[in-house]
Amino acid sequence: MHLKRSLHLVFLLLLLLPAIASSAQSHINLIKIDSIINPIIAEFISRSIASSEKDGALALVIELDTPGGLDLAMRSIVKDILGSPVPVIVYVHPGGARAASAGVMITMAAHVAAMSPATNIGAAHPVNLGAGGEKVDETMMKKIENDAAVYARGIAEKKRRNGEWAEKAVRESVSITAHEAKELNVIDIVAPDLDALLDEIEGKEVLLADGKKIMLALKGAERKTLEMDFRQKILSTISDPNIAYILMMLGFLGLYLELSNPGLIFPGVVGGVSLILAFVAFQTLPINYAGIILVTLGIILLFLELMIISYGLLTIGGIGAILLGSLMLFETSVPFLKVSYTVIFSTVISLSVVFIFIITMAVKSFSRHVATGLESLIGLAGEAKTIIDKRGKVFVHGELWEAKSNKIIEKGEKVEVVGIKGMLLTVKKTEE
Repeated sequence: MHLKRSLHLVFLLLLLLPAIASSAQSHINLIKIDSIINPIIAEFISRSIASSEKDGALALVIELDTPGGLDLAMRSIVKDILGSPVPVIVYVHPGGARAASAGVMITMAAHVAAMSPATNIGAAHPVNLGAGGEKVDETMMKKIENDAAVYARGIAEKKRRNGEWAEKAVRESVSITAHEAKELNVIDIVAPDLDALLDEIEGKEVLLADGKKIMLALKGAERKTLEMDFRQKILSTISDPNIAYILMMLGFLGLYLELSNPGLIFPGVVGGVSLILAFVAFQTLPINYAGIILVTLGIILLFLELMIISYGLLTIGGIGAILLGSLMLFETSVPFLKVSYTVIFSTVISLSVVFIFIITMAVKSFSRHVATGLESLIGLAGEAKTIIDKRGKVFVHGELWEAKSNKIIEKGEKVEVVGIKGMLLTVKKTEE
């Protein structure tokens, strides 16, 4: 009888074990976004939402601090948040952070939108920038603005937030503080830290994409921080315009060194890898291909300087093309999508010094007297051992040579070697 009861208890425990384990492991996932919004960030957020669904997280918290970013990446993130099977909480944090431009849409798309004190949100006017970095005309810009304004209003109204302000943020680039955002119903909560935020939203009801309403019960839940994988970290790092630019210039320098000194191998390998990484980064940035063409032309001109005597004209043209191409590379008014002028000028100056040094050494090596082989005899002085009337004998470099000359040279006169063909020297008479 006791054995039977024990078996029943064990069976009951086995049935309850998953529920107990699930209860004990209830958690929320946390990710931190502190960069421009680009395809890598969009991929990271999408994977984080999928991971949160898979591991049974109660919610996904996104700590956000962004100056904005690319429109396509932002729209991808908004779609993922709106269609998320788990509640997504966007928290503009810490103090001093901002949700500007694309960050406005991401914040308003969240199931819970929150901000820390001393943060701000707004300035969502689209940038006057088209594909490939070129500026769009006024008519097209108006279309882009209207589309962005309606998009922002639609997101806000879907989440029962202030659609009028959302439209204003796009059309007039208005920006407001956290407390103003709360008063205007742009966000839901102002909280100084994550603990206060979770306390504040305890019991709050949110509507998921499938129409299911759930009540948030996040107090005391374990917090798991999700990190980018290695590939995403690398791509996110090189997507910085300054780093992408430096990688491109290092790539060109490496290939230049390899082509001007074949067989070094190391500069060619480093240059090739750097160029590949730079072009991968350019896929996430509004690149102007005219800038790349100019920089490439500049490198070609510098390489030609090694083969053509231009008295420095090719070098000047090459450096000028590199500088102009660098300034045009990211033609945009948005600071976080441009290469810093300090980086451009310091990089161009440094590379110019390297290029000029290499070219100078090459020119010197071309003009240096040959030290080995028969050619080393050219320019040496000697003495006629016989009369040279078209042909004769000369003593040069401790040896007796057959020589020829266009003019008659008397025996004992000083001569200089001006050419050599086979074992026959061409000489001319010199003064003592």
